[in-house]
Amino acid sequence: MILKLKYSSFLLFLVCVGCSSLKQSPKVNTISSTFITDQPITNNSHAVTLAEVKPNEIMAAWFGGKYEGAKDVGIYFSKYKDKSWSAPQNLVSPLIQQGDTLPCWNPVLFKSKSEKLYLFYKIGKNPREWFGAMLISKDNGTTWSSPKYLPKGILGPIKNKPIEITSGVILCGSSTESIENNEWRSHVETYNETTEKWTKIAIENKQHFEIIQPTFLVHSDKKVQMLFRSKHNKLITSWSEDYGNSWKNTDSIAVVNSNSGIDALTLNKKSFLLVNNPLPQGKDWFYGRNVLDVEHSKDGIHWKKLFDLEYQPEGEFSYPAIIQSSDGKIHVLYTYNRKYIKHVVFELTK
Repeated sequence: MILKLKYSSFLLFLVCVGCSSLKQSPKVNTISSTFITDQPITNNSHAVTLAEVKPNEIMAAWFGGKYEGAKDVGIYFSKYKDKSWSAPQNLVSPLIQQGDTLPCWNPVLFKSKSEKLYLFYKIGKNPREWFGAMLISKDNGTTWSSPKYLPKGILGPIKNKPIEITSGVILCGSSTESIENNEWRSHVETYNETTEKWTKIAIENKQHFEIIQPTFLVHSDKKVQMLFRSKHNKLITSWSEDYGNSWKNTDSIAVVNSNSGIDALTLNKKSFLLVNNPLPQGKDWFYGRNVLDVEHSKDGIHWKKLFDLEYQPEGEFSYPAIIQSSDGKIHVLYTYNRKYIKHVVFELTK
């Protein structure tokens, strides 16, 4: 009888633990979606970024033109307020340099604690030869400075939003693709707002993973994690225990990715979101981008799907960007078949 009571108590304990875990898992509510515009002003749109410029007001930017890498590709933007996007406008035109016209690539918006709004972007014939540039706005994107070209060897954030662990020091996830053999390598760059100095930080990579386009997760004041796109059909991670000044323990995690861009969001220090193409890479670079999902983790290593943003037999739904606005809503933007930029809004409850 005593044994039965103990066994029953143990089962009850397991049920309670299960209930507790279930309560801790976030639930998705109130999903809505739209396109920034139903009538794009360029034939091709890709690599969107977004930032909250005022409470519950968002700015988005992306590159657009005839096709990726075409000489007419510039940076375009739109603003979101009261559930509506403004008409897209051109912000940065292709650069004419030494008689050649160079397209723009991969804009990244970021608003620092100093209230400066940055637009980082790349210029060049391709990702192996591009160089970094930035604009600064002191009025939430109404007016902008002239372009400032970054020091040689500095590219700025390659795809995903930076973080500001230490006030006035912007931590940027960056990467290179070599001209000789298209070798992928990632590193971190810091920008000091006061001194305007850039510093480059290496990432320990003993296994020589082919990785680019890092995104950050913040676990504590000192502990930061990066997740990378890779050529290995899975995500790679690396860790810092000193505010991002050094990076170690670079390894793969059990999250399948189709060699496509990702982005992640820190909800709190025990809750994280990831937007990911969760299929293995196909015979060409664009295969596997027909499914795009949102995943959740409590530790940055083990991830569970929350829901699919897209699940279609074919198509390209890729290069997501994700933020949380002041009202707690989650905003995801991504490329929709290279023609549109799609906007999905949802809320999470425990």
